[in-house]
Amino acid sequence: MNIAAVFNALLVSVLAAVLWKYIKLREHVFMVEEELVLTRQSQELSQVQIDYHAALQALVEDGTRMVCTGRMHTDRICRFESLCYSTEAEEFVYFHSNSSVMLPNLGSRRFQPALLDLSSVEDHNTQYFNFVELPAAALKFMPKPVFVPDVALIANRFNPDNLMHVFHDDLLPIYYTMQQFSDLDLEARLFFMEGWSEGVHFDLYKLLSNKQPLLREQLKTLGRLLCFTKSYVGLSKITTWYQYGFVQPQGPKANILVSGNEIRQFTKFMTQKLNVSLEEGSSEEYIVVFSRTINRLILNEAELILALAQEFQMKTITVSLEEHSFSDIVRLISNASMLVSMHGAQLVMSLFLPRGATVVELFPYAINPEHYTPYKTLATLPGMDLQYIAWQNTDREDTVTYPDRPWDQGGIAHLDKAEQERIIKSTEVPRHLCCRNPEWLFRAYQDTKVNIPSLIHVIRQTVKSKPGPKKQKWSGSLYPGKVRDAKCQASVQGTSEAKLAVSWQIPWNLKYLKVREVKYEVWIQEQGENTYMPYILSHQNHTFSENIKPFTIYLVWIRCIFNKNLLGPFADVLLCST
Repeated sequence: MNIAAVFNALLVSVLAAVLWKYIKLREHVFMVEEELVLTRQSQELSQVQIDYHAALQALVEDGTRMVCTGRMHTDRICRFESLCYSTEAEEFVYFHSNSSVMLPNLGSRRFQPALLDLSSVEDHNTQYFNFVELPAAALKFMPKPVFVPDVALIANRFNPDNLMHVFHDDLLPIYYTMQQFSDLDLEARLFFMEGWSEGVHFDLYKLLSNKQPLLREQLKTLGRLLCFTKSYVGLSKITTWYQYGFVQPQGPKANILVSGNEIRQFTKFMTQKLNVSLEEGSSEEYIVVFSRTINRLILNEAELILALAQEFQMKTITVSLEEHSFSDIVRLISNASMLVSMHGAQLVMSLFLPRGATVVELFPYAINPEHYTPYKTLATLPGMDLQYIAWQNTDREDTVTYPDRPWDQGGIAHLDKAEQERIIKSTEVPRHLCCRNPEWLFRAYQDTKVNIPSLIHVIRQTVKSKPGPKKQKWSGSLYPGKVRDAKCQASVQGTSEAKLAVSWQIPWNLKYLKVREVKYEVWIQEQGENTYMPYILSHQNHTFSENIKPFTIYLVWIRCIFNKNLLGPFADVLLCST
């Protein structure tokens, strides 16, 4: 081997080493540039600073972590760290590592039918949430993630074009879900995944956070793989009061857990965010007529306004969603004495009425007010303190129908002639399921000439004097605590007679309350028997002799009752031997 060959071999080795280092350096520069771009994308999404390299390392090493509240998918909300979302697959992704946490760990039960509901509408099959699972090692082969540094609340809006749904299904549940978790404050960001566009009421959603809510379609512009550093998924259903008839005909929920007090706390927040000033002590009293301008019209609206003004000697004004700003509508309703409106989504605005005001809901011909009660249920919630009145048009001559319109606007021309005739002759829409019943739509979209003497008569049956807001003391129901120091003493008289003297002290909180009526309920059960003897007593001691046997063990339960129906808890059971 000559020197030239050795030199050439060394030169090639040196050049290869230099080239390898150059390639590695270029790869490093490219990775740094990519991290800078991804960091910049995260910064564009939020002003919160993020260390991209540390976030990526944490995702790879720790994977996704999930802890949920609730036992069923219908009442579950989950808190995630490093939950990701593929904008290409439109799937959420859970990355597994040795440090991942998944509680509850449901296995395949996670698909029966879902991990949770993304909206507050219970168990609706278009609102389910789930994720796909991958090992964290798969991140090597996937697009580099863009991290979302904001605390996120991920949910679905149910129907953002309908004001009733906006308040009942979205705004109230979002507000109280955020109240449940301290880091879901005004700096958290809302992500809506249902696929709707912003809709006409999107500005209302913006009031719940200082940051712009983002829609599913907008996520595609942020990156191919988004990873939420901290997120909450799902909404609390605790504030909803109505079910829409997907399984059974619509009506109030069987177990309503919200009161008017919580709703009024929410409306206070909303009015403050809208910069609406409530004119407390204003001397002007007035009636608001909510005017519909597209369908379900009041055909003699001007005559109705004049009649209300004359009957109640009050200024009467109209508002409409099409012609007034939302802030103006809230301001006017918040100081009104009475709100009059045809049945429809706009009546959810009655939650802004002051205590003591009156809600008058007008129903078109053949629509039974008792079958459609979302606004009656709202108005009569404890703590709302509103008077509710329903009026129904019972005269076929005072209605205008539109059988030739499209089916979703009440038209029935697509039905066979016999069914059209039956619907036209029908005097009441039968109970039905949501959402395309043609007879309901036909009647819901008709216009009405209001029989004004009939309406005034119905209102006067409830409103005897001049309607108006009333300052009312807090009217919540306060329940008694346990009775204290319960004791029993037995006395035996011969072999067949015995007496049982039972005494107790008043509940601790009673001495701080003004209560009209206080009673005590006592249950006495012979040990080993399935039945008990109940007693209602006015005093804190009583001697029982009826059915009391000597040489027997009795179990005694005692509780306090306020005002006939406010039942306190039972005190610890007494074990009494005769």
